[in-house]
Amino acid sequence: MQLFEKKNRGFTLIELLVVIAIIGILASIVLVSLGGARAKARDAQRQSDMRQIVTAQEMYYGDSSVYFQSGATAGTSTFSGITGYLDAIDDPQPTTKDYIWVNNDYDITDCTQGDYFCAYAALEGGNYFAASEKGTKTVSALPEYGSSDCVCW
Repeated sequence: MQLFEKKNRGFTLIELLVVIAIIGILASIVLVSLGGARAKARDAQRQSDMRQIVTAQEMYYGDSSVYFQSGATAGTSTFSGITGYLDAIDDPQPTTKDYIWVNNDYDITDCTQGDYFCAYAALEGGNYFAASEKGTKTVSALPEYGSSDCVCW
């Protein structure tokens, strides 16, 4: 007679539950750490969109000798696009952020109509990424509307 019987060895329910709990904890840590990467990806998309606006505006300027004039009210909403040069673009997270267009279809004391353009994307960290006839740049605040300098920064 054998003292020890051969058993089919397998995992007990407790062992399986411990492994599942460990995997769940590790997965939640990874998902939390990906939140920062997602925010950086959205900011990269915003910066890319602003660079596309600059490129489209320069192409429009090359053909028309003025920058495209938005029909949007100053300081509001998403960028509706530049007809024939750039389709409408929207923020990657439109429920919380918008692209901001500083309208250039009116005269400001030192500027003439169509001499400049300015668009902003609100970044996740609280700064803004500006696009203008000067190029693109990260800025900490929006300009005063109606200011006489006619520039984004």
